Amino acid sequence: MSNRIKIIFVFMIILVSQVRAQYDPYFSHYFDLEPSFNPAAVGKESKLNIHAAYALNFAGFEKNPRTMYVAADMPLYFMKNFHGVGIQLINDQLGLMKHQMISVQYAYKHRLSGGQISIGLQAGMASESFKGSELDLDDTESGTDNALPTSDVTGNGMDLSAGVYYSKGNWYAGLSVTHITAPTITYSSSDNNINELKIDPTYYLTGGYNIKLRNPFLTIKPSVLVRTDGVSYRADITGRLVYNHDKKLLYGGLAYSPTNSVTVLVGGNFHGVIIGYSYEVYTSAISIGNGSHELCIGYQTDINLMKKGKNLHKSVRIL
Repeated sequence: MSNRIKIIFVFMIILVSQVRAQYDPYFSHYFDLEPSFNPAAVGKESKLNIHAAYALNFAGFEKNPRTMYVAADMPLYFMKNFHGVGIQLINDQLGLMKHQMISVQYAYKHRLSGGQISIGLQAGMASESFKGSELDLDDTESGTDNALPTSDVTGNGMDLSAGVYYSKGNWYAGLSVTHITAPTITYSSSDNNINELKIDPTYYLTGGYNIKLRNPFLTIKPSVLVRTDGVSYRADITGRLVYNHDKKLLYGGLAYSPTNSVTVLVGGNFHGVIIGYSYEVYTSAISIGNGSHELCIGYQTDINLMKKGKNLHKSVRIL
């Protein structure tokens, strides 16, 4: 392994451990991808929602983190009540490590104090892998490192999450926890090394509000997301100016994460297709050109759940 590759490899480990200290990946478009961290958010609108996102972090570095997210959710009506169901897939690549998660989600919804409360559960399978065969340790003192597997290894385990979500009028709020059971993923390699990865629970608090302006076509949509695993935390405060007229929707905004980054967001809704792009600039010593790109694409179509849509609930958060 050349000195240049060594430096980049060590740097990326330190960088990821500091900025991505928690297990779950982060998305700048969290306001559109709420089911990724709160299962109670599935089926919050009278629409079939399909979303996909791709994030490329620390552009310009070798083996930089890359995350893919695909999900779908929709509301259901049975037993005289509304429900929500969803499914999601996350593929998170961090150098030689890969985190994968496939989950199913369910939410029970109920009218409360003029709004709607939703309680959700998520069950999934977490899969971990490490490409030890691509790790070059030939120039170490002994040629091996017992702390790292030298062959490709994988492991998996069950994972559970839960959340609550409430919306009323022009505001909404949600509270959730992922990895409730704190699963430990165990995997062994052909050289008899046993490795373990414990996934700590992560707690989320989110909320937002719609501010109507004098211009009927313009709305300001502030939102916030705070998450912590009890050791580190990340907070994001986002503001978007939304233009909506004659079936045309465009938005632009900024997000600030204290001690982490500033993010620029642009996007819109075109014939039912939602497209959003963001660029995150880190406020550390990292160059502005080594920020993170994110592309979010979604599709929505109306679903008629009941006769004449009686008591049909629509989220105020929708673009």
